[in-house]
Amino acid sequence: MENILYAPWRNEYIAGAKTQGCVFCHISENEPMDEEHHVLYRDEYCFIVMNRYPYTPGHFMIIPHHHTDALEALEPAVWLHITALAQKGVQMLKESFGAHGVNIGMNLGRAAGAGIAEHIHLHLVPRWERDTNFITSIAHTRVYSTDFERIYARLKEESKKYF
Repeated sequence: MENILYAPWRNEYIAGAKTQGCVFCHISENEPMDEEHHVLYRDEYCFIVMNRYPYTPGHFMIIPHHHTDALEALEPAVWLHITALAQKGVQMLKESFGAHGVNIGMNLGRAAGAGIAEHIHLHLVPRWERDTNFITSIAHTRVYSTDFERIYARLKEESKKYF
């Protein structure tokens, strides 16, 4: 018997309009589109945006405005700012979102697993005890248990307290 798993929200990824050039630079340069792009926060150095195809509900990224694929080329002040935002982001995910833990990481380069290798970004992935189930472990498929837009609205409101 064949099992079918439907994920209609991914149709936008497959069939939707494609951004020309770097998707992160597009978000950086289009502040009036922050709601559409699911930006949680922005300042002079970087912005925080929800991952549209997350590992877990509430997964977001901290991204410098400066386009670079090399962490070592980033201005030290910008890197320090990103890490300060990461601390606040972890606090927000634990206190306001109920995360039991948080994975933080960067995939630097395509060989390291970066999906968007041309522009560095730091992932914050909230985790809960027992959030990995059989479908993740056996079928290499993630089940997103709640509505993305609802999560964005909640984190957008909460982010005002932390950033």
